[in-house]
Amino acid sequence: MSDFDQQGRPEPPTDGDELATLNGFLDFHRATLLLKISGLTADQLAQQSAKSEMTLGGLVKHLAYVEHEWFHVVLHDRAPLEPWASVDWKADYDWDWHSAKDHTTEELTALWQVEVDRARKCVEEALETGDLGQVAKRKPWRGDDRTVSLRWILTHMVEEYSRHNGHADLLREAIDGQTGE
Repeated sequence: MSDFDQQGRPEPPTDGDELATLNGFLDFHRATLLLKISGLTADQLAQQSAKSEMTLGGLVKHLAYVEHEWFHVVLHDRAPLEPWASVDWKADYDWDWHSAKDHTTEELTALWQVEVDRARKCVEEALETGDLGQVAKRKPWRGDDRTVSLRWILTHMVEEYSRHNGHADLLREAIDGQTGE
């Protein structure tokens, strides 16, 4: 069982193997995102700060999309599911960010949680037949022959959450003054 910090986030193991450490840090940053949006209304999630179009709601929906894309689509080479499958990404490359304003906090959180749960299952499924070094079944970048491993995807997701949790810090402070972890 995992230890939890003062905010209720699972602490990454200090003595875990590679998979436990990667998953521990990813789960910590996933929980940090939820902490950053805790108690906010849909209107607050749609607020912009400074000259940026970025919103906390858009950030949550974007991270739901990123979870889906890397674990479901790239790792297993599966077709995108809704709501992602029918998006005209050419018409709005940042649809995940822009369309979040049309959702409640509960809807965005639920969508994100579905994708996190799906991502965890995708990792478990991959590890049934391989290790962290296994190569994803789909190349992630069009026109680029590079492939990525499950290890790379997990590490990238830790980076993705770390970066966006920094954005969440700034956005949350602009909304209601809340700072810190």
